[in-house]
Amino acid sequence: MRADRVFAYGAAAGLLGDLLLGDPRRGHPVAAFGRAAGAVERVLWRDHRGWGALHTAVCAGGATGLAALAGRSVRGSRAASVALTAAATWSVVGGTSLGREARAIGGALAAGDIEVARERLPHLCGRDPQALDADGIARAVVESVAENTSDAVVGALVWGAAAGVPGLVGFRAVNTLDAMVGHRSAKYRRYGWASARLDDVAGWPGARLTAVLATAAGSDPRGAVRAWRADAVKHPSPNAGPVEASFAGALGVRLGGTLSYAGRVEHRPVLNGGGRAVEVGDIERAVRLSRRVGWLALGVSVAGRLLVNGLRTKGRTS
Repeated sequence: MRADRVFAYGAAAGLLGDLLLGDPRRGHPVAAFGRAAGAVERVLWRDHRGWGALHTAVCAGGATGLAALAGRSVRGSRAASVALTAAATWSVVGGTSLGREARAIGGALAAGDIEVARERLPHLCGRDPQALDADGIARAVVESVAENTSDAVVGALVWGAAAGVPGLVGFRAVNTLDAMVGHRSAKYRRYGWASARLDDVAGWPGARLTAVLATAAGSDPRGAVRAWRADAVKHPSPNAGPVEASFAGALGVRLGGTLSYAGRVEHRPVLNGGGRAVEVGDIERAVRLSRRVGWLALGVSVAGRLLVNGLRTKGRTS
């Protein structure tokens, strides 16, 4: 079976598995990678960019290399190749768990139980929940759903289409390292620099595709394009900017503004300033948009892989 078809069947099966099962409660491969990366960090940590770059190379390179070896070991079997791609896809995407966490917080807010919402918010993002009221929590959830649609679904599918199982695993490894050490705290400002920059590079194509698909799948395509063009560059993240701005425009809401991370207050620019403030009901709308974007991303990734392979085959036979 051709590699493009292996990816098509395997990625579709993996995304369907995520829809039906979500993330495993125990023994998640990403959690195992996180523990391994933490162990490497305890050995290598120095307040130095070079040591941080070594940490990134060992962890991301090791995960990608193991994935490549696994793919090579099943190359002779069509069924095993599809199964491995499906398992890798299911392991690295997290759209269903993202939606579940967002809806759980939304349900608590709708019931007026802000303390439960505050308790659950750290499962979704790194904001300081005690610094947020109900509207602030709702806004944080919508922003996290938007950003994680790119990080937890679309970006992985893009790299899977480009490089198969190593692409899927490698992207998730880089994204996980960024979440672990890529933030600008005193401890990780230098050590996490390489992980953060690599994540910016790896996330670039997925973020742009996410923005395009959110524009196409949202209820206000013109508003999404307008917000993306006007406000994306104002965001401190080169990848979160287009994603959050397009989601804001597509949903007709206003994102950005003041937020707090680990006691550090940031004043971020407003995205889609002409939109209304986020309401609790917008959490469900954001989750539904995220799910549509994920399935559209699968279609685009599979089509792109088939097209490239077709062009290569045509070039060899002409």
